[in-house]
Amino acid sequence: MNAKRIIPDFFTCSNLLCGAVATLMATQEAYVWAFGLILLGAFFDFFDGMTARALGIGNKMGVELDSLADDITFGLAPAMVLSCYLRPLIGWWSLIVLIMAAFSALRLGKFNLDERQTSSFIGLATPANAIFWASLCCMPYQMMTAAWMPWVLVALSFLSCYLLLAEIPFFSLKFHNFSWRDNWDKFIFLIGVVVLVLVCILKAIHYDHLEFALFAGAAVVLWYVALNILLALSKK
Repeated sequence: MNAKRIIPDFFTCSNLLCGAVATLMATQEAYVWAFGLILLGAFFDFFDGMTARALGIGNKMGVELDSLADDITFGLAPAMVLSCYLRPLIGWWSLIVLIMAAFSALRLGKFNLDERQTSSFIGLATPANAIFWASLCCMPYQMMTAAWMPWVLVALSFLSCYLLLAEIPFFSLKFHNFSWRDNWDKFIFLIGVVVLVLVCILKAIHYDHLEFALFAGAAVVLWYVALNILLALSKK
């Protein structure tokens, strides 16, 4: 076996292991750890494809393995995080949000077959959805002051299932060049990201709560979704 072929698979399997451990952390109510592991999985997911392209060793097995790893890290893990987070609040009703894992699998299957998604996405990418939920579930229970708030999260989970499969274009953050004309939407997004991250960090310092800094993940994904929906509406 060519040793170079092992490198992308190493990153893919590392992604899968991050998702498996994040799922375990969810069952232990270690939501900050779960969030960190999902972020680490996203890091590995970025590098498996990049190294495969750089080394010129793409293969069908790598594509299939990547989808399996992604469904664990960005499908099952965030669904388990949300379900475990909601269980103390709404009991066994929390199991209904596990449907997000199934919709994530459908999203990944659609991505593999849809030839329109070579340079952008149709529907919300699973890593973005996973980061949103893992970040949001770092919220202390003390902030859930109203009985209806957990049900808002359930409703939002159904909305995210819709967004995963929706025929809404989402831009990719891959840059082919750095000209403003070709990438103005990405630059606007990144400017917003810097602002949101700084605000969340300042809030964390002011209130002396790490969780406010972790909310940056959810805030960035919300900004990404809102910007893409606005761009889609402007083109109609």
